Amino acid sequence: MSATTTVSRATLNRTTLARQALLDRADESAATMIERLVGLQAQEPLEPYVGLWSRLAAFAPAELVGLLERREAVRTVMMRRTLHLHTAADAQRFRPVHHSMIVRRTASARSRELGGLDLDRLADAATPRFDRPRTTSEVARAVAADWPDVPIPALSDLIGVVVPLVQVPPRGVWGQRAAARNLTLAAWLGDAEPVPADDVLDGLVLRYLAAYGPATSSDVRAWSGLAGLPAVIKRLRLRLRSYRDEGGRELLDLADAELIPADRPAPPRFLPAFDNVVLGFADRSRMIDDEHKHHSVAGARFLLVDGRVAGTWISTGDAESGVTVQIAPFRALRKPERTAVVAEAETLAAFLGDGTAGRVALAS
Repeated sequence: MSATTTVSRATLNRTTLARQALLDRADESAATMIERLVGLQAQEPLEPYVGLWSRLAAFAPAELVGLLERREAVRTVMMRRTLHLHTAADAQRFRPVHHSMIVRRTASARSRELGGLDLDRLADAATPRFDRPRTTSEVARAVAADWPDVPIPALSDLIGVVVPLVQVPPRGVWGQRAAARNLTLAAWLGDAEPVPADDVLDGLVLRYLAAYGPATSSDVRAWSGLAGLPAVIKRLRLRLRSYRDEGGRELLDLADAELIPADRPAPPRFLPAFDNVVLGFADRSRMIDDEHKHHSVAGARFLLVDGRVAGTWISTGDAESGVTVQIAPFRALRKPERTAVVAEAETLAAFLGDGTAGRVALAS
């Protein structure tokens, strides 16, 4: 294809699904998939389990539990100042280049409550308090005397970002509910060899395109939350291919990456809350219609039908009684679609119920 080739929205959809292992489940490990996706959204502690189940040919919750307990994967604040599940190596590599953005966004959101709070002083005061797993609220109350005019919730939010933290197990462990207790990233994973920021950012952009591309430079920024990426893209130009989308915007991709035909069949898939396959773009139209975009920021769990967001779902019940997957489609499903959706939902219900057969409630 030439540099001026226009890539249709349907082709973008199928290509993204393929790279996200949502066309065909991948025969690989959970750790490999977490790395491949450059992390999974983990604002809700147990949602990554569904994200991995939807993408892997053979995934059991114990696999991710093992990664968390062996400190090979961690839940930490990263892209867009949101909690992500990363491999340990990626968490150590990425946090330095995201840190200033994370702190800046949090301080901006709390600016009216902070007064002249010195962020470096707060970090110095808070860091030693994480000598054992603690919540940020506990640490905020412990240091509050030094900032009597700052509300505890605001102080807690700031502590959660000025100190690079990891939410430690049992938080995020399948079948368990636990408070968000933290240790510092360095205490949990050890010190990491420093990597030049340019090398980290180059790798970050290339890996994003491998998992989400083709994409615009605005998409990369929307996914990561980082500014300064035009300089990175300029450095990488000779390693990239350029297309146009249907609106004439430049799409960037890896030079040797494959585009998937728009007519490739896409089976139904159930996504967890805040999945980056929907959120990881400035223009989300490849995955979701504009009229439904508001659901994504509200944390809805999405159902994909024919590759696009076609409804939401929730689950009720437990392993003892059986899980019910309740589906609310955005449109009337054709009979073959309903059959395929119900079959996938039954498998999901059994997964959520630890092997106990569940039920499906599909609204008309």
